[in-house]
Amino acid sequence: MELNIQYTATQIEKIREQGFVYMCACPSQVSEQVAYLRRLFEYQKKCMNGNEAFLNLKTHKLIAEATNKAHDIMQNCLHDVLVHENWDLETLDMPENLRVILEKTILD
Repeated sequence: MELNIQYTATQIEKIREQGFVYMCACPSQVSEQVAYLRRLFEYQKKCMNGNEAFLNLKTHKLIAEATNKAHDIMQNCLHDVLVHENWDLETLDMPENLRVILEKTILD
């Protein structure tokens, strides 16, 4: 079992960083959850392949399957948010209109 990856780890990190820099954290929060789910999935795969896997194999498979589903949902959510907010899907640059949130905050 493998995860369906739409965004690389580097792309996820870029989205996350821009959200924090420009104080628009919602896409960052979603991208952070995608990254977390990937780590959880990899952890479960290691458990399934470990020496003691036979003791809890079903448990790890259940967690991995649920994580796989959650990852698809959150990755699709991230894509939908980026499209809705008009992010550049090739460069994954945040749109200018969202960057002004930082400027407004500084000026206020």
